[in-house]
Amino acid sequence: MSFKIQNGQIIPSTHPGQVQGKKPSGDFERLYLESIQKTKETVKLSAHAKDRMDKRDISLSEEDMRKINDAVDTLDQKGAREGLLLYKDAAFIASIRNRTIITAMKDAEIETITNIDSFVKIK
Repeated sequence: MSFKIQNGQIIPSTHPGQVQGKKPSGDFERLYLESIQKTKETVKLSAHAKDRMDKRDISLSEEDMRKINDAVDTLDQKGAREGLLLYKDAAFIASIRNRTIITAMKDAEIETITNIDSFVKIK
């Protein structure tokens, strides 16, 4: 038998993590479920990024998107919010928390980048 401390009292539970058949609830469960969902999400392209990619003749294969997704995962684990991703001859500004590519440009077009807190060069 296991026990749970709730409001300073010891409560026996029949199942670890559950109190007498009740489902666990609260902030921890919500955050845990959100983190699992976030790891399953893939990076999205905003309409603006799609337009920029079309105008600049930037195309991405499934393998390219997988590498970008892995880079966003890495930045997310480090607590980044907005990041610059350099990949091949392109640069992408991404909202890490929303898992969305905001804009895209050729790396030769980069002059000044503001409002980012992270950078990664994808190999």
